[in-house]
Amino acid sequence: MSIERTVRLSFSARARASGTHANLSAVRSDGPVLWVAGDETATIERLVADDPDRPEVYADQASTRLADLVRLPGEDADEEADVEGLARHGHFLWAVGSHSLRRRRVKARHSGEKALRRLARVTGQANRQVLVRLPVAEVDGLPTPVGELTVDGLVHRAAVFGAHGRDLRDLLADDEHLAPFLAIPGKDNGLDVEGIAVTGDRVFLGLRGPVLRGWAVVLELRPDLDPDDPTRLELGAFEDGRRYRKHVLRLDGLGVRDLCPHGEDLLVLAGPTMDLDGPVHVFRWRHALTADTPQVVRDDLLVREVDLPFGVGVDHAEGIGLLDPDPAGPRLLVVYDSPAPERLHDHGVTADVVRLPGTTGGR
Repeated sequence: MSIERTVRLSFSARARASGTHANLSAVRSDGPVLWVAGDETATIERLVADDPDRPEVYADQASTRLADLVRLPGEDADEEADVEGLARHGHFLWAVGSHSLRRRRVKARHSGEKALRRLARVTGQANRQVLVRLPVAEVDGLPTPVGELTVDGLVHRAAVFGAHGRDLRDLLADDEHLAPFLAIPGKDNGLDVEGIAVTGDRVFLGLRGPVLRGWAVVLELRPDLDPDDPTRLELGAFEDGRRYRKHVLRLDGLGVRDLCPHGEDLLVLAGPTMDLDGPVHVFRWRHALTADTPQVVRDDLLVREVDLPFGVGVDHAEGIGLLDPDPAGPRLLVVYDSPAPERLHDHGVTADVVRLPGTTGGR
């Protein structure tokens, strides 16, 4: 384990009341700010570093409501989007919902027939089925999501895939590997998107589930604007005519919890696909961002770099983000869902700073 220190993430009273600080599912560093998201809201949060060179605290939280910038598919615009991944590339901040179904929880007070009825109930939420691209502008000296941004005479609009017409689940309905898992809740090894990475016109989505006989799945998409509507994204076709490409990774039987670009590589946060505690590792998928064919990733293309801590029922690592370059070597910031009580403080929660053991693949 290579945890060097912790940093404090401080949230507003309203965000703490919503439980955002205790349900963090995604993180991305962006110069002086940190983008984070919780999986119980339909918002993205921006935190500002106290010291951009070596932050100890991220505070001054500002919240962006997705429905203020794009159309969401749910009847209730504030229904949770279950944001499970954030990416920052070029002029845009990207967010992806889990696309998963959920099974009702059995709580301590439930027994007998009531417990069985709850376990039989599977539901979905429309706002989970989105991929969102938001322009980012400098406002008062800080990067801020906006509805529209003009760069060199070209207007960029906030846009979404999945709110109009077919969504990702529809596209996977006849997939030979993934279709059988669409009706299964995410925490039962069903479809569950957790993690996004963007480079050029390529978007990678990591799947927590399904894991197929020990192989995790990463989907590659090529979204672009709908020529008839600049607020909608559509997916370009690959050589086989499909709107997505599949990669499979041998992650010791674990699923993908997050993705993070590093040079020409992808760092892959891997953890259990089911509702289990640990193990949790960070793997390096070498040359992921330069390969242009479906990949079967193992052996020399996949290196296990870091083992992360986990608790019993607490400290589930959900997001990783590279901090700004450090002369002593690259550092990851790790955020946790269901943080242990000792991580909580009066204004939020602590996250870990983890040193990567070395550099490969384009640095």
